[in-house]
Amino acid sequence: MNKRDTKDLIKKARKLAKPFRVTDGSFRLKDIDPGDTREFTSEDKPRAKEALAMGVSLLADLQDMLYAQDRWAVLLIFQAMDAAGKDGAIKHVMSGVNPQGCQVFSFKAPSSADLDHDFLWRCMICLPERGRIGIFNRSYYEEILVVRVHPDFLAKQKLPPDLITKDIWNERFQDIRSFERYLGRNGVAIRKFFLHVSRKEQKKRFLERIEEPEKHWKFSANDAKEREHWDDYMDAYEDMIRNTATKAAPWYVVPADNKWFTRAVVAAAVIEALSSLDLEYPEVSQEKLKELAAAKRALQGGK
Repeated sequence: MNKRDTKDLIKKARKLAKPFRVTDGSFRLKDIDPGDTREFTSEDKPRAKEALAMGVSLLADLQDMLYAQDRWAVLLIFQAMDAAGKDGAIKHVMSGVNPQGCQVFSFKAPSSADLDHDFLWRCMICLPERGRIGIFNRSYYEEILVVRVHPDFLAKQKLPPDLITKDIWNERFQDIRSFERYLGRNGVAIRKFFLHVSRKEQKKRFLERIEEPEKHWKFSANDAKEREHWDDYMDAYEDMIRNTATKAAPWYVVPADNKWFTRAVVAAAVIEALSSLDLEYPEVSQEKLKELAAAKRALQGGK
C-alpha cells in the first residue's frame, strides 16, 4: 500500500469511527441505534467487507512499525452483552496482525486468587508490553457492570465492610480514570469498545446458538437468564461510559446488530489510534549500515 492510499484510508477510518467516539460525560446510550450502519445499506455489505480487508492490511503495517519502534503499547478493551460479537470482531479485525505482536486475554468470573487482590490486579498483570497490542475480552470494567447488577458478587470480594458504601461505584470510576491516566502517561494508548447490540438481535443470536448444532458450545443457560437484568445492565453501561470516557482513553459505542458494520467501525477506530502515535521504523546508525554492507559483501563473495 503506497503512502497516498495509506493517508486516504486513515482519513476514511477517522470519518467512520468519529460518530461513535465518546470522550466526556454528556453521552446518552439512547442516542446510539444498535442497528445503525450510517451511510451503508445492506447492498453495501460487500463494499464494507472490502474496506475491512484493506483496513486489516493497513493494521498489519501499523502493527509492524509499533513492534519495531518498541516505544508505545496499545490496549484495546472490549465490553458487551452476551452474543454482541466481541469474539468475531477481535478475530476479523486482528486477522492480519503478527501473532508475536498481539496478546489476547479473556476475563471470566474471578478466581479465589483474584479475589485475594484488588479488583484491578488480574488485568494489571496482563497489560501489553511496549511494541505490542493487548486485547482484553472483558476487563476490570466488569467490576462496575456485572458486580453492580448483582450486589451479591460484591459481598464475596472480601472487602472490609466499612469500604462498601453508597459511593463505591463513583470511587471505582475514579480509580479506573486514574489508572488509565497513569497508563497513558507511561506510553500505553487505550481504546475501549462497547458493542451495542439490541435485545431483539441478542434473542435472535441466542436462538441460532440453540438451533444450530455447531453453535451449541457457545450457548449458556446463564446467558439467557441475564436478559432478565437487561435494563439494569443498560443503566450500568451508560453510567460507566459517561464516567470513564476521556480524550486520552475514549469509549467507542459501536452499533452491533450488523456484524459486518461493527467490524468495520472497530477496525477504523484501531487504525485511527495507531496512526495517531507517529509510528515509524527505527533509524539505523551509520555504524549499523557499515555492518550491513560488510555482511552483504561477505555473503556475495562466499558460497
